[in-house]
Amino acid sequence: MSDTTNSGPVLAADGTPLKRSLARALRMQKIRALMLIAPLLLFVLLTFILPIADMLFRSVENQIVSETLPRTVVALADWDSESGEAPDEEVFAALAEDMKIAAEAKLHTRVGSRLNYENPGISSLFRKAGRKAKKWDIENDGPFKEKFLDIHKNWGSPDVWRTIQVYSPKLTNGYFLNAADMKKGADGAEWRPENEQIYWTLFIRTLIMSLAITTSCIILGYPVAWILANLPSRSANLLMILVLLPFWTSLLVRTSAWKVMLQQQGVINETLVWLGLVADDARLVMINNQFGTIVAMTHILLPFMILPMYSVMQTINPTYLRAAKSLGATNWTSFWRVYFPQSVPGIGAGSILVFILSIGYYITPELVGGTKGVFISNRIAFHISSSLNWGLAAALGTILLVVVLGLYWAYDKIVGIDNVKLG
Repeated sequence: MSDTTNSGPVLAADGTPLKRSLARALRMQKIRALMLIAPLLLFVLLTFILPIADMLFRSVENQIVSETLPRTVVALADWDSESGEAPDEEVFAALAEDMKIAAEAKLHTRVGSRLNYENPGISSLFRKAGRKAKKWDIENDGPFKEKFLDIHKNWGSPDVWRTIQVYSPKLTNGYFLNAADMKKGADGAEWRPENEQIYWTLFIRTLIMSLAITTSCIILGYPVAWILANLPSRSANLLMILVLLPFWTSLLVRTSAWKVMLQQQGVINETLVWLGLVADDARLVMINNQFGTIVAMTHILLPFMILPMYSVMQTINPTYLRAAKSLGATNWTSFWRVYFPQSVPGIGAGSILVFILSIGYYITPELVGGTKGVFISNRIAFHISSSLNWGLAAALGTILLVVVLGLYWAYDKIVGIDNVKLG
């Protein structure tokens, strides 16, 4: 009997090597899978990744000064900011030429507004100088130092020129320093006056109140989720409709309702006075403070805590509790040592969801929080929509993002993100 073993490559039906054919089939399968998720990837890229990248760039971008005042920036590079004197005529002549061009293009107010964040009052200097600069003849109207001083005496202040010099680079860390209650001084970073330090307070307040809201949601949501998970399906579905009912009402309506209920002439105070629990002249102050924010946001975010816990509790086999009781455990012992550990993944999922949502809320704190119950997100919204200081808003948002990611990393190290379940 002869040995007929074939040592050549195994071929597919079309004659190509089987290994190559399998690789091609796998490659085509991956391409088809990628094409299926391509719309989602494109949506995430356009609505999530690119905005975050733009935010990160805006937090350090500072091109407006160098682009609007290019000659001034070059001439000012050799000026000694520690001299205590204003620059010489060469710098003022460069500023005059830049100002004339910027005023004709209507850009001088933009650079003035940018520098005004760092040194209040500069915007008015640029606005007044821009009106005069339009009429100047750069070749014949010099010297310009006297002209700028005639417009406003502060053009001779070294602080004004130091601000222009410090914020002339195209990239700056000034926004991040401002977000940390600091500023760029002649000798580097320095703390702002104590009466101007607000952002650290807001960051700490945001974290503490978000933890308080998350804790209150756990305390209130756990019994509801337990009842839903242990009731018959028909009753549980009816109660689930009540849990989801707030989603059918506008967020503004729900927040406004709490504003009506919590005020001193509101429903809760009126009821307490009627019951005799509170004197009419000693009504409780429950709004425009941290208490009002915590109450309103707990009500708004409670369904986000109940749903993950309910979905996990549904998977817990009730026979475990009966087995523990048959072995002599009390109701409390069987709950605490058997049932509760199995529900912890749902608590973890709900806590992450509620905490991340609460840390970025700004509508509810704005309406019911007053000055003592607002979050850092309220200042971010203010700088984006009102002051138009997008660089500072981007820096605050970046810091908030880093804080959230840091807390998420710590949670993963301590608890383990693999232990979080949604059902």
